[in-house]
Amino acid sequence: MKQQKHKRKETFSLIFASNIGNDTKQFYLSVVTLRLIIVLMALICITFAWTIFRSGTHYQNETELRKKLASSEQTVKQLTKERDTLSAQNVALEEENELFRQAESLRAELAEEVESQPESSEEETVRDTSVPSQLPCTAGGILKEQYTEEHPFISFSTQSEDRIIAAGDGMIASVGADDTYPVIIEVDHGNGYRSRYMCQQEAAVSVEAGQQVQVRDTLVTVNGGETQLDYQVIFEEQAIDPLQILEAKG
Repeated sequence: MKQQKHKRKETFSLIFASNIGNDTKQFYLSVVTLRLIIVLMALICITFAWTIFRSGTHYQNETELRKKLASSEQTVKQLTKERDTLSAQNVALEEENELFRQAESLRAELAEEVESQPESSEEETVRDTSVPSQLPCTAGGILKEQYTEEHPFISFSTQSEDRIIAAGDGMIASVGADDTYPVIIEVDHGNGYRSRYMCQQEAAVSVEAGQQVQVRDTLVTVNGGETQLDYQVIFEEQAIDPLQILEAKG
């Protein structure tokens, strides 16, 4: 009868010895167990490496997303700024258009008014030159006394080189003098109007009786110092306040 041989199982021993005592522990691991431990450790390492890789990828992706988000926010800010600028420009254009429309409307109204009243304007111009409605002296004349019933004319103070001028179109009716006024000139304007210019001092007369004059033509030039001019307007043989004509026609 043959003797049977027994196979020995291969095992590994793990011995843990303490460095402060004589205690030792020994563990026996079979080949299968060791292989399982190695596989588990490999899986753990792989899992750990994969986790690290995924974390790095996630961080990189997150960084890229943050960069894109920052770029998008910058773009939004730029677009918002451009939108505000365009809005301001639109408001300015609307205001300019409104002003233009108002100007066009005013121009059209003025054109219609001019077209609708051409004859009346011409009549007004003629009336202004035929009625003694202008000041009887140049700008240097200063009004000293106004018209009253006791003082039926207005008085001006004129300076040297000032001119006494025709207050309207007409004909020189007379050039004379009396004890009070060394120079008296009367202009017949027609339509019942006459104007009388009375200087209290000697002055250079530039017109003569029968001469036709236009409004603002020179009648007298003041050569000396201050001279008083008394100016009278007569309508239909009645003295009137010259300032009323100036106010109405001026």
